[in-house]
Order: sequence, then C-alpha cells, then structure tokens
Amino acid sequence: MLSLFELGTLLLTLSAAFGWMNARWLKLPHTIGLLMMGLGSSLVLLALEAVIPGLAITHTLQAAVAQIDFYNTIMNGLLAFLLFAGALHVDFEKMKDQKWAITFMATVGVVISTVVIGYSLWWVAELIGTPVPLPWALVFGALISPTDPVAVLSLLKTANVPESLKLRIAGESLFNDGVAVVAFTVLVAFAVGAEDAHVTLGPWNVAELFLYEGGGGVVMGFLTGVLAVRAMAAIDEPVVEVLISIAACALTYALCTRMHISGPIAVVVTGLFIGNRGSRVAMSDRVREYLFSFWEVVDEVLNSVLFLLIGLEVLVLNFDLSHAWLMLASVPLALAGRVVSLASPLVLRRVRRSFTPGVIPVMTWGGLRGGVSVALALSLPFSEFKDEILSVTYAVVIFSIVVQGLTVRYVIERTIAPKLL
Repeated sequence: MLSLFELGTLLLTLSAAFGWMNARWLKLPHTIGLLMMGLGSSLVLLALEAVIPGLAITHTLQAAVAQIDFYNTIMNGLLAFLLFAGALHVDFEKMKDQKWAITFMATVGVVISTVVIGYSLWWVAELIGTPVPLPWALVFGALISPTDPVAVLSLLKTANVPESLKLRIAGESLFNDGVAVVAFTVLVAFAVGAEDAHVTLGPWNVAELFLYEGGGGVVMGFLTGVLAVRAMAAIDEPVVEVLISIAACALTYALCTRMHISGPIAVVVTGLFIGNRGSRVAMSDRVREYLFSFWEVVDEVLNSVLFLLIGLEVLVLNFDLSHAWLMLASVPLALAGRVVSLASPLVLRRVRRSFTPGVIPVMTWGGLRGGVSVALALSLPFSEFKDEILSVTYAVVIFSIVVQGLTVRYVIERTIAPKLL
C-alpha cells in the first residue's frame, strides 16, 4: 500500500512524463493529451492483464489508483482551488453585461437539462432493454448537466472566441456546478426514497435546500472575500498576500462543507471578489503579478493531475458490456439536453438580446463535462443501478473532453468566425 506522499509522487511523475511526451510528439491540448494518454495506458494494461493474468505492473497500478478516493479528491480537494483560480481571472465588470444569461443558464438551464436528459435516458433505457427507474435517470441528468469548469476554462485558453461569448461560457461553468450539486443531492434523496418508504422529501424541503445551500454559499463567499481583501489592503507583501488568498479559498470551502452550504458557489464568489475588487484596491502591481502568476501555475498543475486521474480511473471501474448501447445513446441525449437548456432562455426578451447567431452550437459543443460529473457518479450510494449510471457518465465525459474538446475550434470557425468577418 502506497503512502499519501508516494501516491502524490506517482501522479505528479506520470503527469510530467505524459505531458512531456504530449508536448514532444502528440502536440494535443495539454489536458486532453494527458487524459488520452492516461486512458490509453489504462486500456493497454487491462488488455495485457486479459492476455497475461497476474501481470505485476497492472496489479500495482490498479492497487495504487484504487487507493485514491476520487470523489473526495475532487469535491473536497482539487475543486476548491480550481474554481478559485478560474474565478480569479474573470473580469466581473465585463461579466455584468451577461448576468441575466449566465444566471438563467446556471440555474433554470441546469434544471431543464436535468429533466430532458433524465426522461430521455429513462425512455431509451426501456426501449433497449436495460431499464433505469425514472428517479435514477433524473439523478444522471443532474450530475451530467453542468459544464465542468475545469475542462471549459482550460478549453477557453486555447479557443479563439469573442470575449462576450467567452465570459458567458466561463460564468455559466463556474456557477452551474453549485446548482447541479444541490439538484443532485435532492434527486439522490428522492431516488433512495422511492426504494425506502422511510425517506420522504417534499417540495418545501427542496426549496429550503436550494435557498440554504445556494444563498448560503453566496453570503459566505462574499464575507470571506471582504475579509481577505481588507487584510491584503493593509500590507504590501507578495508572499503573505498569496498565503491570504490560499487561506481564503481553503477556509471558505472548509466552512461551507462543515455548514452544509455550497462550497463551489462560495469559492467562486470569493475568487471573483479578490480577483476584481481586491486587485484594484488592495494590491500593488508587484503583488498582483505575483499572486496571479502563482494561481495560474496552481491551475495548470492541478488540471494536469485531474485529467490524468480521469484517464487512470478506468483501471478500477467495472464496465458491463450489457451497458454498451446505453453508453452510446447517452452521448446524443446529453447533447440534446444541452441544446434545449440553451435554447430555453430565448423565450425571455432580456436574455434573448444577448444571444447572437451561432452561439448555441458553440456553447453546446463547447459545454464539456469532466471530473465533477465522474466524482458525483462515484459518490452514489449503493444501488443496482450505480454501475449503469457510472458507465454512461464515463461515456459522456470521455466523448465530451476528447471529441468535443478537439473539434470545438472547427465548430467556432464554421459558426462564429464567418459572422465576425
């Protein structure tokens, strides 16, 4: 059994080695290259294990990956720092012009997508003979609906899209995580309740949960952001101010976890406040350069580890061939849910004015799913449908990151670019 230090060393070494090979030969976008190499290595090792049972290297790596609690690593570790780093670099003043579209897509849009994908999966599963009860199908809809901020923000660094569209995609991906986690929590309780008569969940409970978790996250993020900015304004020490930003991020998420309010929403608010208000009134040019450079490095390193983990996790997952057709069907279903959720704001005049032709295809294809969806699927309580949901989740995530991630530039060139000429 590897120690925590040895596990961290293994992941960092593999990230560095695969990153070097990708930069040297494959020349794919860094995170996508890491995921593909991790996934390819996993599949090769599994194939070797099938041919040569008892292969030592396969068992060793499987044992190492099995030690990693993917859910806690993502949801109670990497996600806080990745969301904070992403929010820190977003210009809030420019985002204000997109506030209605972002708010609608990150809230109502998630709910619409959850319902569309959930009901579609339930119907298709019945049709192909691998039934999934409606409550569990809706759980899948909730965990796969949010665009993953890590994957999306990584994509936006390399894609040439208009600034307004970039801000809308980034804003949605940063905020819809928190909403989706609350929806996921509610629907899991409902699904468990459908199997256990002792568990009940009424509409008031749902409304209270959304208000408490979401609203509480906003308030907590604002308070810790204000405290951090005031502390930074009193000094001019780059190292200390970087430490304050790290503490603000970690403390915000830890307090939210303890109080059962939305940590993802809270750290996004904290990051936006420090990155915008703090950078203007509390940081000298030297501190600003130091702090933003530090978080950019943190973002890149944690991104590398996360995408590598998604690829390596295949080593310890149990895929059933009977789920293959549902896995194939889940990809277009997820895309259809995304299209409907994006088109729905067009009924509102104030939101419709901010949508230009070509935006929906780009946001649909650029709405990548990633580690958050996998982490939520792995956190599901034991059920006869857990492996099925995990299989379809992985199918959508891999297709999203690899296929959509590698081809979104082509979609942009065919839809947005001609309209800018």
